Amino acid sequence: MRVWAGRALRAVWRWIRAAPGTYVWLLLLAITSLIVTRMEPSSLDWFLARRSTNLEQLRSRPIHALVASALWTEQADFLFYFVVFHLFHVPAERWLGTARWLTVALTAHVLATLISEGVVAVGVGTGRLPASMADTVDVGVSYALAGVEGVLTYRFAGRWRLLYGGALIVFYLVPLVRSHTFTDIGHFCSVLIGLCFHPFTVGRPTWDPVRAWRSWRRRRRTPPGPAPADGR
Repeated sequence: MRVWAGRALRAVWRWIRAAPGTYVWLLLLAITSLIVTRMEPSSLDWFLARRSTNLEQLRSRPIHALVASALWTEQADFLFYFVVFHLFHVPAERWLGTARWLTVALTAHVLATLISEGVVAVGVGTGRLPASMADTVDVGVSYALAGVEGVLTYRFAGRWRLLYGGALIVFYLVPLVRSHTFTDIGHFCSVLIGLCFHPFTVGRPTWDPVRAWRSWRRRRRTPPGPAPADGR
């Protein structure tokens, strides 16, 4: 039993070491999610607004706002983030390497924030949006996630690339057309930003789900080879 447990722990550690940035981010989200659950609702909005990428914070503390907003969420739903990080961030970091993965995620987070808040600034300045929008709560990891989802398009081979990329664009375009909120604009821009990182993916292995499935089935059906001779 101890041997099995030791092997399992080593396997888990090897998996984590292959995507260290993702797991550090998840650890920070676990801590901040715990803090959110323990805060009084009456003070939560004020607390998160001070860590948001809204106009007020971007004008007064831009670096703090951009960093802090990526570590906090409005709802303490850590299980959800644990799942989506494993679906998208872990494969992307393992595929691209930590430096390139982080570059994509941070670029999408920063640029999409500036674009979406620029739209808010224009709306407030022209009177089309209420002045209260300058101090709204805008935190979360979704812009970085959408950017990583975008670059993962190039992880797929052949028709799967078109299928995944097309579905991703439709997924983020539909809410933009229906409600066109500033966050919808940010999400759609994040996907486009991720797609712009094709040069980062050149030379990286691609994946065909059907071929991978067939290869796995062949390995399952292939009987083990004969035992090696003992030389006598």
